[in-house]
Order: sequence, then structure tokens, then C-alpha cells
Amino acid sequence: MVLSDSFCRTVRAAFVGGGEWLERLPALIADFERRWGVRIGRIFPLSYNFVAAATAHDGTEYILKLGVPRAELQREITALQLYAGRGIANLIASDAAQGALLLERLRPGSMLDSVTDPDQAAQIGARVMAALWQPLPAVHPFRSVREWANGLQRLRVMFDGGTGPLPEAVVDSAENIFHDLFTSAADPVLLHGDLHHYNILSSQRGNGWLAIDPKGMAGERAYETGTFIRNHLTLYAKNHNRTTLLDHCIAIFAEQLNLDRQRIRQQAFAQAVLSAWWSIEDGVTGWETAIEVVEIIENGGK
Repeated sequence: MVLSDSFCRTVRAAFVGGGEWLERLPALIADFERRWGVRIGRIFPLSYNFVAAATAHDGTEYILKLGVPRAELQREITALQLYAGRGIANLIASDAAQGALLLERLRPGSMLDSVTDPDQAAQIGARVMAALWQPLPAVHPFRSVREWANGLQRLRVMFDGGTGPLPEAVVDSAENIFHDLFTSAADPVLLHGDLHHYNILSSQRGNGWLAIDPKGMAGERAYETGTFIRNHLTLYAKNHNRTTLLDHCIAIFAEQLNLDRQRIRQQAFAQAVLSAWWSIEDGVTGWETAIEVVEIIENGGK
């Protein structure tokens, strides 16, 4: 088995003990093949985790996911257990201590970005969101969306009170918007936390589309729309009017999910700024694209 250099570099850089985990990975794969009675096949493009197709002896198809054991994977496992296949791929088996998940393989499995009509894609996204949202248990491991938003404070620390390459007025607005949103937030629910076109796949069950790869977060429902809108604008802006794209997506979410339009717009704006900061913090490209989304939202139709 040959792993890409980029995957190995990412794992070593992102996780304490990442190098040692990579050395153990072939043995881990063999162990879980034995434990769960599967044989791995195609290895998918890798970023932070090892993900491969797997087939049981009876021909049933699964996905095997292995990662450096960490709280993020534990939260994903807990979210999947709570969802129990509603709106999302089923968790078949897991071992949190080893960072291992065996998942239902969705077929046909096309990503939502394969839908060329942006309004149709937004409608599908709304249906998946509605299927996923549910009350939080009294005790849970999920981080709150407020914790994520507080990440902007690290931007000020890094740049000695400034905002670095990000426009200061935009960062000020995002901080104020987050403050207002959290002050007036509705009761939190279990959120997917990273719901966008690449994490929604076509399926033979449900409403024809199901989610994958939940982060598991606690927050108001409107928060979930931000990541989707950011990705939506980036995907479809080349062939569609950007203001129309934004307004239609917001209108679809407001109607199908019974959400306030201005609150959706504010979430999309503030989260795009937060996303730009994450890219800077991680030393990767992409913050410029996030700021372009901010400008679309800032200058788009009301």
C-alpha cells in the first residue's frame, strides 16, 4: 500500500504522534479487516484520515475510516450513533480508542456538486438538514458553535490586535454579528457541523440524498446553513449571477426550514470570515475565496 506524500505530511504536521500512527497503519488496516470481516479495496483521496472502500464476505459494501485517535473522531462517532442513519450514512461499527469507523457505503454515491441546478441543490441541502437536526442529549461531548466563533480571538493575538490580511472592518462586523447571534440564539440542536455539497451523497434510501462525515456540534439551526451557502456560492458563481444565487439559496432555506432570512445571511457572512481566518491559521490557501464570499454577501441583494 502506497500512501501519498501529501497525506503523510498532513498527518505528521496535524497530529501529535502522527508519524507513529502512519507506521502502524498497515497493521491497523489488517486488524480491522479481520475484526469486521471486510477486505479493503479502492483508497479514496486522503486528507486527514485513511478512507477506503471495504467489502464483506457476503458482498456488502462499506467504508472503512481510520484516523489518529482524537476527540474529533469521538464526537463523529457519537453523532453518528445519535443520528442512527436518519439523514446520514449508518455507522456499522466503531472503535473510538483506535480511531476506527465502519460505515454504510452510499450508492450511487454522487456528491451534491453533481447537481447542475443550484436551486435544486439548495432544496436537497435543506431536506438533508431537516432530517439531521434533533434535540441534544442532556450530557454530550459536542463543542458549541460559540466556541468555534471565539477562534477569531486568536486572529487578534497573532496580529497584535490587528487583523493581518483580512479587512479590519469585515472582522469587526463578523465579531459583532456573532455576538448578536449568540445573544439571541434559539435553543441548540445537534448539528452536522460541516454540511456542504461534498458531504452530501446520492443514496438509494432516505430522500435520495444523505450526509456523511459529521463533526457533531451544538448550536441553533440557522448556523448549519453558513457552510452550505459559502460552498454554494463558490461552486455555482462561474455560471450564475452571484446575487441571484445567494438570494435564492437564502429564500429556499428560509421557506423549507422556517428560518429568518436575515439570520441566515448573517450566519453566512460571519462564518465566511471565520473560515478565512482558519485558512490563515492553518497556513493554507483559500482565505481569499472566503473573503470573496463575504463580499458577495455584503454587496448582494437584500
